[in-house]
Amino acid sequence: MPSRSDRPSPLALVLLVLLAEAPMHPYRMRELLLERGKDRVANVAQRNSVYQTIERLDRVGLIRVRETARDEGRPEKRVYELTDEGRHTLGEWLTSMLSTPAREFPEFPAALASVLVLGAAEVAAALRQRADTLEHELDATSAVLATLGLPRIVTLEEEYAQAVGRAEVAWLRRVVADFDSGELGWSEEMLRAMAAGN
Repeated sequence: MPSRSDRPSPLALVLLVLLAEAPMHPYRMRELLLERGKDRVANVAQRNSVYQTIERLDRVGLIRVRETARDEGRPEKRVYELTDEGRHTLGEWLTSMLSTPAREFPEFPAALASVLVLGAAEVAAALRQRADTLEHELDATSAVLATLGLPRIVTLEEEYAQAVGRAEVAWLRRVVADFDSGELGWSEEMLRAMAAGN
C-alpha cells in the first residue's frame, strides 16, 4: 500500500469511498461496487483482490475493524470503518487525482507504437474492429445509463469514459480512412532506412 501522499490503486480509492458512506464488510463493498457499475473503474472481478486491498488498508491504518460477527455455520464477518487518518488520506488522494494528471501506461498506445511489425492492411482491420467494438460498447452503456435515471453527479466517470471513448472512435475512423486511402502506410525501404538511422 502506498504512503498517504502516494496515489492509491483505483480499488483502494473506491473502497475508502464506500467506507466514508458507512461501515460495512468486504462482501457488501464488492456487491455495491458491482451494483453501481464501479467495476468499470476498479477491478473487482476477483473477490480476493477486494479482501487483499482491505487487509492492506487496515495494515496501514486507513481503516479498522469496527466489529466482528459470526452467524452459526457461517464464516466470521468483519465490518470495517474508515479511520480519521483514512478520511484525511482519502481527501488528499482525491484532490491529487482530480487535479494532477498521472503518467499511466495503458496497452493500446504500446500496441500503436509497435504496428510496424504487421502489415498496413492488418493494422487497418484491427483498428476498424476496435472502433466498431468500442462504439457498440459505448452505445450499450449509454442506453443502460439512460434507463437508470441516475443523477449526473454519480455517473461523472461514465460521462468521462463516453467522451474519451467517442473521441477515440472518431480518431480510429480517421486513421482507418488514411490507411484505406493509402495516405498512411510504410514500406520495407522505409523500415530499413529507419533501422539504419537514416
